[in-house]
Parts: sequence; C-alpha cells; structure tokens
Amino acid sequence: MTYDVSRIRAAYPALADGHAYLDGAAGTQVPTAVIDAIADAYRTGIGNTGGAFAASRRSDAIVAECRAAVADLVGGQAEGVVLGPNMTTLTYRVAATLAKNWGPGDEVLLTRLDHDANVRPWVQAAERAGATVRWADVDTKTGELDVEQYRQLVTERTRLVAVTAASNVLGTKPDVAAISGIAHEAGALVYVDGVHATPHGPIDVTALGADFYATSAYKWSGPHIGAVIADPALLETLRPDKLASSDDTVPDRFEWGTPAFADLAGVTAAVEHLAGLDDEATGTRRERLLTSMAAVEAHEQGLLRRMLDGLRGVTLYGDAADRTATVYFNVPGRTPEQVAQHLASRQVNVWNGHNYAWEVTAALGIRDGGSAVRAGAVHYNDTDDVDRLLAALLEITQM
Repeated sequence: MTYDVSRIRAAYPALADGHAYLDGAAGTQVPTAVIDAIADAYRTGIGNTGGAFAASRRSDAIVAECRAAVADLVGGQAEGVVLGPNMTTLTYRVAATLAKNWGPGDEVLLTRLDHDANVRPWVQAAERAGATVRWADVDTKTGELDVEQYRQLVTERTRLVAVTAASNVLGTKPDVAAISGIAHEAGALVYVDGVHATPHGPIDVTALGADFYATSAYKWSGPHIGAVIADPALLETLRPDKLASSDDTVPDRFEWGTPAFADLAGVTAAVEHLAGLDDEATGTRRERLLTSMAAVEAHEQGLLRRMLDGLRGVTLYGDAADRTATVYFNVPGRTPEQVAQHLASRQVNVWNGHNYAWEVTAALGIRDGGSAVRAGAVHYNDTDDVDRLLAALLEITQM
C-alpha cells in the first residue's frame, strides 16, 4: 500500500489557499481532473439524450459512463444506479414511491443516529400512508447503535428499515449488515444512507445488505450529484410518479427532468481519481477502488488517532469502536459558533451546528444550544491540518 498524501493534495487547486480544510463532512474540494472533465464536456458540446446527432450521443455516453463508475465505487450494478441532484431529493422520491404500498398497520423503522435526509422523508411518507414510525435509539455516551434492539423493533409489519452506514457528526459506523439481516428475515426492505460512509473506506452494497444505497458525489470530490443504487430487478417492481411522456425503463423512470450532463462527467472523473489514490492499485476499476479506499481508510484512521490524542479541554460526543475520522465536540464556556469563528480566524475550516443530525443532537441534549463543532478528515487531509486544528483549539481553551 502506497499512500502519498502530498501527491494527492497537489491535485486539488483549492488547497493552495493555505486553509486546513477539515470541513469535508459537509462537502469536499475537487481535483483538477474533475474540473477538467466538467469543462471538457461543455467545450466538446453536449445535447439532450436520445438524439441522432453527435452531441446527443456524447450525452448518452456520459450518462452510461457515470452509472458504471458509481456502480464500481459501491459494488452495485450500473443498470440500478439512479442519478439525481442530491441524496435528499432522491430519498424523497423513493419514499413516496414505496409508500404507495403502505397503509395503516404497516411500520417503518428509523434511527435517532441518522441525518435528517434519512429520517424526514420516511416520517412524512408514513404519515401520509397512515403507517407507524418506530425508532432505534442511539447510546448517547458511546454513539453506538445497538443491533440487539432491532430484534424487538422489527416485526412482521415492518416494511422498511432506514439506517445510516456512518453518522455524519459522530462518525459511528453501525453494523449495517447485521441490521439488514434482521430486516430481511422479516421481509422488510433496507434503505442505507451511505453519504458519510462512502468517502471513508471501501463500500460493498451487497455485503451491507442494502436494498437501496444512497450516496452524494460532492462528499467524495465530485460535483453536486446524488445517486441511489439498487438491484435493477427491485426497481422494476416500483412505479414512481413521472411524466406520461418520459422514459419508463429502469433506472430512467426514477430520474425527473434533464440531468446535468457535464456534472455527470465530473462524477466519473471523481471515481477515477479515487481509484488512483493508492499508487500501487492495479486491476479493474472496482479492484483499484477497493485498494485505494482501503488505503484512504488507513490514512484517515491515523489522522483520527492524532485528533483524539491531541484534543484537550473539550467535551467530545461519541466514542464508537468503529467510526470515521469525524469528531464532534464543544469547548466549555464557548458557543459552537464562537469556536468555529476562532478556528476560521486561524484558517482552519470546520462546521458548527446540528449539521442536519436533527434527532441525535436532540438526544444528546445540545440541539437547542447550538449543538456542537464538527471537524473531519478526508483523503486529502494531512497531519499538518490536524495539528493546526489542535493548536487553534488549545488557544481558545486557554483564553
């Protein structure tokens, strides 16, 4: 395994501004290859799909290549990759479609750990259908999502289990495979929010047991495009609302309106970039992705240990055994906004607030007080970024 973070950082023009970008959990910077792919699509000429002329055929190819790239990233099938503007929009679309078959007595099981984009669409869809919402609770001390509770919560009336593959604030990585196994035994579908998990290590949707897996390219150095990956055979059974005149094939029937073709070219470039993060990665693109993302995970875990070892004078939330390189904390006597502003004055980029982790910040008892500060490492961060965070925090804790 060869992971040259200096080489990787050099591919990102934005990193030259001298800031420590520890805000990747809200969206990453993009490498030159992605910028060029988007620009080249416009320079070359694109048209809407399905036409007889060359520009239209280029768009057809861009869409097909994007589906194949996303499938390689997560271990899915290209024919089951639904593309859209973002994960939230797509989740609302899937929720509305599935809920057509729900009614009184049916149950939907959610978690207090999830980003609200994997909560509110299901809550609202269940309300419209007359279905019941049940909740899996998070351990507020450890940030863990106990699997055993699912053995009591999942029943023969459970129609859907929605769960995150990684918390976007605590970093917790639940045992999704075990949860999926319990859900499938009862005949329920499993919708996995992989937005925060995908950038931080290898993903295999089959191993996770995900019937639907959602991800967002802008969290892994791509443009603002979302995707939901499912088995094409499952998608064939679903009838989303759509225009009468639009394509009824899978996965097209789930995609509304004209896509952002140039951005889709950027998604493919981002996947190719990820596949080359480990200098020694070889084989198919899927194989190179597995090697490179394993190297990313090892690199980030080293940064996480450095952060945790160096954090002093803060209240840290979550201590899961398996987690991404994401820390969520408060500084006693300071509001989260004050801490973030101080860090910004030292050119250290972090987020403050609930970060759409609406349920877990309430469970932690911090939502009404501004929640907390979030810092997180992605593949282009280095030890200098972490050390600058720790130094700036030391300043404010001693003020």
